[in-house]
Formats: sequence, C-alpha cells, structure tokens
Amino acid sequence: MEILQQMPQLEAMCERLYTAQSQQERMHVEQVLGVFGQSIDHIVSLKAILDNTTSPYAQHMAATNLLKMATEHSLSAAVRLEMKQYFLNYLDSNGESLQHFVVVQIVQLLCRTVKLGWFDHESQRTIVEDTKCAFLEKGTPGHYLLGLRVLNTLVQEMNVATPGRTLTQQRKTAINFRDTCLFKVFQLALIALQDMLSKGADNRLKEQGLALASQCLSYDFVGTCLDDSSEEICTIQVPSSWRPVVEEPSTLQLLLDYYKTTAPPLSNVALECLVRMASVRRSLFTSEQERLAFLNRLVNGTREILRTKQGLAEHDNYHEFCRLLGRLKTNYQLSELVAVDNYVDWIQQVADLTINSLNSWQWASSSVYYLLGLWSRLVSSVPYLKGDSPSRLDANVPQITQAYITSRLESVGLVLQNSLLEDMLDNEEQLSEQ
Repeated sequence: MEILQQMPQLEAMCERLYTAQSQQERMHVEQVLGVFGQSIDHIVSLKAILDNTTSPYAQHMAATNLLKMATEHSLSAAVRLEMKQYFLNYLDSNGESLQHFVVVQIVQLLCRTVKLGWFDHESQRTIVEDTKCAFLEKGTPGHYLLGLRVLNTLVQEMNVATPGRTLTQQRKTAINFRDTCLFKVFQLALIALQDMLSKGADNRLKEQGLALASQCLSYDFVGTCLDDSSEEICTIQVPSSWRPVVEEPSTLQLLLDYYKTTAPPLSNVALECLVRMASVRRSLFTSEQERLAFLNRLVNGTREILRTKQGLAEHDNYHEFCRLLGRLKTNYQLSELVAVDNYVDWIQQVADLTINSLNSWQWASSSVYYLLGLWSRLVSSVPYLKGDSPSRLDANVPQITQAYITSRLESVGLVLQNSLLEDMLDNEEQLSEQ
C-alpha cells in the first residue's frame, strides 16, 4: 500500500503538526494532512496508519480524522459495525502502550461510532458487555483502566448532543441507552469501586471508577437538558429499576468510605455522587420507612464528617460538602429530618459549620450560599412542623443571624485596608440570595 511507503514522511509531518513553532508552518501541514478527513475513501488508509505506526502524533492524526468522518459522513451500517470491532481490538492490543492523548481520542472514536450506529444492528448495543469482556475481565490494571475509560466516555457521549444530529435523534438514542444499558454500567462502577477499595488500587483506577459513578448519576434521565449548576431542579429522576441499589445501605457507605480514604479530586467526586444520591426522587423508594432509613444513613454519614472534620480543610471538599447539606433539606421535610437518629447533634454541628463559614468568609464565601439556603428552608418549614421533636432552630438561627451580620460588617474594614479583597457587599445579586 502506498501509504506504508510514505510512512516516515507522514510521521514527520504529523509531528510537525503538533510541535511546529510557527503558525504558518502549522497551517501548511494542516492543509496537507487535511485531505485525510475529506472523504470516507481514506478510512482504509487511516486504519493502515494506526496499524503500522508507533508515532503518537500519527496515531492522533488518524484517530482525529476518523472521528471527523464518523461524525460528519453518513457511513453504512456494515462500515460502522466493522469500525466498532476494529477499535475494540485496537485498544485491546495496543491500549496499554498508547500515549494518554491518543487513548482519549480513540476511545471517543469508539463511543461515537457506537452511538451513531446504535440502531443499525443489535451488535452495536452490546458495547457494555463487549467492554466488560475485552477489558474489565482481563485482569491487568491497564486493561481495567481502559475499560472504565470506555464506559465513562460512552455514558458521556450518550448524554450530550452530537454535532449534526437532531434533538429527536439524540433523545431516542439516549433514552434507549438509559433503559437498556445505563443501570448495568452503574452496577459495574459500584462493583469496580468496591473491588478497588478492598485491594488498595491505584488512584488512576479509583478516579475513573468514581467518575463513572458520577456520570451515571448525572445522566439526563428525562431529557430536560438542564445545567447541573442550577440548584433549582434538585430531584434526580432515577428509573425504578435502580431501586434495590439505591436502597442498599452498602451503596451510600461505599461512597462515604471513598470520601474518608481519599483526597481531592477523588474525595470531592465521591461527595458529588452523594449529592446526587441525596437528590433521588421520593417515589423511587419502596416505602416511607425505606426512604427514612436512607435519610438516616445520609444524616449520620454527614454527621460523622462534621464531627471529625475529616477532609474539610480541602476547599473542594468543603464546597461540595456544603452542597450536600443543602440538598438534604431540598428533598426532605423538616419533620422528616427531626425524626432521624442523632438529629440534635447533627443540627448543632451544621450550625457550628455555618458560623465558622460566615466568619471565614474570605475562604468559604462561595460555599456559604448552600448553608444559608439550608437554614432559610428550615426556618420556612417551622410553621408546618408537627409533633414534639425539637427542631433546635430557635437556639441556632439567632446565632447564625448574628454571625452573618457581624462578619459582613467586619468585612468592610478589611476591604478598606486591602483593596485586593472581594467586597461581598458590592454583589447585590448575592446579597439578595443570602
């Protein structure tokens, strides 16, 4: 094949593409190599490059152009199916020796090919089982990492719109994936996390496992395409088939254990997963008793963190932990919270954390929003509280109010002394929210 005879020159040109010092040189190389992405006739040549080069630059160039063709051109079902199998085999044979940026591109190429061919043939829809067999069951850390990466990218790819695809096409594929595969992926993530925790696996593996669990819990279950940064929509519409895993006590405990035994970024991803778990819809649970048992585990898990302060010196952990506390009142009534075990100690610990956050406003200003939102919703619920269980709000809210006013007044003097400090009182939107 002619492409093989030109491989040394091609590899040199690909290296220049990524390492050229001048913009003019890079544009010239892009123009020359751009021919590979213009026609599906070049698929054979690009696969030949992948099969015969050890240059990461040539590998990345080939994968990039294959991704471009898979996305922009209408390939036949047979071609897409053959490409899926080819990329699985390629990652199986070469994945452990590839540079990270090449792996990322080829994994995305595999997942994009599968997504676009989802309804071509049933063999496309066996990707989860294929990944399990090809990577997760191989027994080597490198293959295991590849398998988790493939599943991570697959869930992400299914959850976001692909250029050139209509919203209807996107939802049809995403919903079918949700109904047939997503729960299997979430179960694989939990099994992997449990296995890695017991064996003391490498942090790269743990990071992929936690990211996979977070991707599954962050899936757009109902097609609303909402931004996760919005705190207004706080209920996660997990399908009923997930009920046994959500109700299983070991699921929450596993995520709490990961928080306790890791550092950022792993620990705050574990907290992100807990935020999502705290947000599952009320109707998911078998009964009110199961739901309150779940709340008990959440409250006492956060109480233990509040008591020991473990990990809260890390800003990322602190911020995500405050989000978790805020979500508890969003999804549960005050009457349900006061009924949990150790509520009085928990609410006192939360009050102490809030006061410390207000006094440490230079460090925790972005996290205070969630804590003040929690107290605001707690106070709003007092008129509807029935029964004899003490809420302890009467003792804590005045202290929090005093700390809020005092800290804001003290900030004025500090800002006047140091103009580099952020003036919280200048932010009218933030003030109105608080």
